[in-house]
Amino acid sequence: MQKFEHHSKTLASQAAQDEMWTAVRALRFTSMELNILYSYVIEVLICLHTRVLEKLPDLVRGLPTLASVLRRKVKNERISAAWDSILEECGLQEGDITALCTFFIAHGHKAEHYSAKARQMYIRDITFLITNMVKNQALQDSLLRAVQVIEKGKAARTPEEQKSPLKELIPSIKN
Repeated sequence: MQKFEHHSKTLASQAAQDEMWTAVRALRFTSMELNILYSYVIEVLICLHTRVLEKLPDLVRGLPTLASVLRRKVKNERISAAWDSILEECGLQEGDITALCTFFIAHGHKAEHYSAKARQMYIRDITFLITNMVKNQALQDSLLRAVQVIEKGKAARTPEEQKSPLKELIPSIKN
């Protein structure tokens, strides 16, 4: 019975991953819109990596990329604890990171980073763009949270989504 339960969980996880990839690949943005979304996504990912390095300065050489953090947190309790703490401080969850990394992998090769000034000049209301163009709810929520982290320092969560009070604001990446 346990074997079937494990297999069922694995299949559900694979289905969720397939759905996310399909949603990300189905996005139909102009190149400018894609660049603006990419800019928010990459800034959040850089911010998270930087925050891990700040919390674990003795591991800086061993964690050169966010991918190294994500790989090593599975087996290293200190990295895992730092990662979880940072996600909580930012108002993010693992599912958000999965969606943002999926977006980055799918679109990073053709996107350019836009500074905060350029983003505001081209699109005044990124929230409107995301809510109207992104149909997958998980992806939409993750992109909206990425925008909130960069614009406001942390993502807002509804009380039922929040496990505990958020600690401190993260500094926005300056451009």
